[in-house]
Amino acid sequence: MDIRNFFFKYRSYTPIPLALLIIYFSQPALPYVWYGLICLGIGECIRFWAVRYAGGITRTTNVGATALCSSGPFAYIRNPLYTGNFFIFSGVVLIAGAPNIWVMLAVTWIFFLTQYSLIIYLEEETLVSLFGAEYETYRQHVPRLLPRFSAWTSDDKRRPMTFMKTLKTEKRTLQNIILILLLVIIRQQFV
Repeated sequence: MDIRNFFFKYRSYTPIPLALLIIYFSQPALPYVWYGLICLGIGECIRFWAVRYAGGITRTTNVGATALCSSGPFAYIRNPLYTGNFFIFSGVVLIAGAPNIWVMLAVTWIFFLTQYSLIIYLEEETLVSLFGAEYETYRQHVPRLLPRFSAWTSDDKRRPMTFMKTLKTEKRTLQNIILILLLVIIRQQFV
């Protein structure tokens, strides 16, 4: 199996060892908890906005798309979900704390940069084969991970999902965040 495909297919599960490491070494401390809550909030807002436009297809284990999504946050950045995840996990690390929080943060960033660079390379290869010149034009105008200052105008006129439908789609991510934070609290109370 192509390692890129492995990381794409199991991207919801590959961070579990990292999450366990974060929980194991957790030592929450102010003001990092506040910085973490801000990062977590930013990350989830980015994800929520992206899911409103991309829909439930973001939960698939097969690389591909039925249409090129280039509206909403995708008009500013090609991978808003991964950027959101990066902020979320950075926030979790800051909230959880660690004896050496900067090392834990660096390990987290290295993990996600490695995983997402592999996944993005595979996704882009697939999107070029599916959408050809349309995706190439999009790729030339919209950056991969750092957003543009203004939205790129495309022919994609999709309407975002309703708040409740998006919330149902994003439910698993929210549950996982709450679970990790609860485990950090439990660890602090009983260990």
